[in-house]
Amino acid sequence: MDEALHRLVELRLNQVSQRYTSGRKVVVEALARAGRPVSIEDIGELAPHLPRSSAYRHLVDLQQCGVVRRVAANDDYFRFELSEDITEHHHHLMCTLCGNVTDVTPTPAFEKAMATYLDDLLASNGFLSSDHRLDFLGACVRCRGALAGVVREHT
Repeated sequence: MDEALHRLVELRLNQVSQRYTSGRKVVVEALARAGRPVSIEDIGELAPHLPRSSAYRHLVDLQQCGVVRRVAANDDYFRFELSEDITEHHHHLMCTLCGNVTDVTPTPAFEKAMATYLDDLLASNGFLSSDHRLDFLGACVRCRGALAGVVREHT
């Protein structure tokens, strides 16, 4: 794992009077290896020796110090990922059928156009924004393929 990542996490935890324990390191490494938003069940698979209750407590602590971001998908489960300032700015494709969440990195042209639009929208509503998130809801490739098979069977 990248030592710079561990130093940054340790610094952020120290700023809120928390220690960077071995359990928290396991969670950070699991999130970094996954490279996408993962559920607590996914973390259990990535770090089977870490009790899920401990993993969840570590996620809450890491979220409070800005290392982890919680992603609300379109199902009953939250996903967790490293914060954007640690990784990169991105958006999500969320499958409403299977719950899969995929990170997508927008082009600079897309972000510039979005910033212009958002500036106008925010100014017209007198709102001061600190960040934005854009999630697309729909069907992933796998689910679309399964749906296409069902449609073909019924026609």
